[in-house]
Amino acid sequence: MTAPQHAPAPYSYVSPIPVRRATLGDALASEWTKIRSVRSTLWTLGVMILLMVGIGLGVAAIAAGSHSPMGEESALTFGFFGMLPASICVITLGVLTVASEYGTGMIRTTLTACPSRARVLTAKALVFFLLVFSVTTVVAALVGAAQVAIVDEAAAPTAAEWLRSTVGAGAYLALLGLLSLALGTLIRHSAGAITVMIGLLLLPLVVALFMFSEALRTLQDWIFTYSIPSQMIALYAAEPPLGESGPAGWDSLGILAGVTAVVLAGAYAALNSRDV
Repeated sequence: MTAPQHAPAPYSYVSPIPVRRATLGDALASEWTKIRSVRSTLWTLGVMILLMVGIGLGVAAIAAGSHSPMGEESALTFGFFGMLPASICVITLGVLTVASEYGTGMIRTTLTACPSRARVLTAKALVFFLLVFSVTTVVAALVGAAQVAIVDEAAAPTAAEWLRSTVGAGAYLALLGLLSLALGTLIRHSAGAITVMIGLLLLPLVVALFMFSEALRTLQDWIFTYSIPSQMIALYAAEPPLGESGPAGWDSLGILAGVTAVVLAGAYAALNSRDV
């Protein structure tokens, strides 16, 4: 008796490429490739560097030419004048890092390749923060060294002032950009998110300038103290620059870090709970 004949096994394809689950390292590599290959990164960071260098050195040159005594104030405080307009570039890049993918539909491809939405947002946040922090810290250090050399009348900066004006300034701008990235994730529209962030940057001070009523004086003082430009100024000062109370030095960085953490948590929740 012969053995029964079996049907031939169906043809199956085995990929020569090893297949494995995507990891955070893969997501980081993907986001690094994207952020360094798009022209918006080059343009925004390039303009940011030009603003920090041009305005920072220009203000230092004007101060040196005026020969006005600066007392105990160091020339590093002039870094604020370049930091404020540079923040608009960082805000723009932060929003575009995520919102531009919603505009082009690329976000669907990204989430198909890496279904873990939290991992995607974490990779975007880490790559963006480290890039902006590195670039702004280096530029702030170079501009600060040039400002100290230009303004002879200023006091010699201390180690704490150097740390705040370089690492502190770089971290502040990177956190501001990270806040913009989180807001871009929530709004999912580049122009809308950039408009909201620039409004948060400039509008409170403009509104406070027109608070002439005595009943609004407390609110006006609070806005003057805690608005983003005021926080940038306070970052360079060891004592509250706008009165006896208020943040100074690293306090400004802590406040922005807290706000950014709250908005970023909302971005994680929104990304995980809604359709793309």
